[in-house]
Formats: sequence, structure tokens, C-alpha cells
Amino acid sequence: QVQLVESGGGLVQPGGSLRLSCAASGSIFSFVAMGWYRQAPGKQRELVATIARGGRTNYADSVKGRFTNSRDVATNTMNLQMNSLKPEDTAVYYCNALLPSSEYWGQGTQVTVSS
Repeated sequence: QVQLVESGGGLVQPGGSLRLSCAASGSIFSFVAMGWYRQAPGKQRELVATIARGGRTNYADSVKGRFTNSRDVATNTMNLQMNSLKPEDTAVYYCNALLPSSEYWGQGTQVTVSS
């Protein structure tokens, strides 16, 4: 059983920055991949960014150039640096961990971009 705990969400003005963190209870190096997903009210959950075991990252077109996903194997955390935030980035952000035969989700953290 893997537990994922997100932190770092909040309210920020357009153009501002936030850093989300996802702390995992197990060794993230054993994960096939980790990722961030988001769900806005009335919309489906969508992929934001992923990082594979080998370190390769992948981003949704809507966040490329603004968000940076990284991991710290020593502390078993994944971090999402979000810059130049837009109102359309407002959503609940979820951490995801993919293992060879299972998948886990965090409880989510709210990000609100508004003036």
C-alpha cells in the first residue's frame, strides 16, 4: 500500500507561482512513473505532467514552458513548480503513482488562480 500526500496548493493571482509537493510512503524509485493530474469543476480529470522511473518528463500542451515536474529520490517526493499561472489552471491537483500492478492517488490539493 502506497500513501501519497499532496501539499502546496492555495490561492494565487494570475501570473503568480506555486509549488506543489507529493510525499510518498514508499521508495519512488520503485514506481514505474509518477504524475500530476487535475480536475476542474464540471470537467474530467486531465493529465498535467508525468515523470518516469528513468527521469523522463512529459507535459500537457497547456502547461509546457510554465510547469516543471521533478522528483527527489532521497526524500521520496515529487514536486511541481507552476509559474505564470492562469485562471484556467484552477483545479484540484492530484498526485498519482503507477506501480507494475497497481495505481495510487493522493487526496488532492486545491489550486485557485484569481485576482
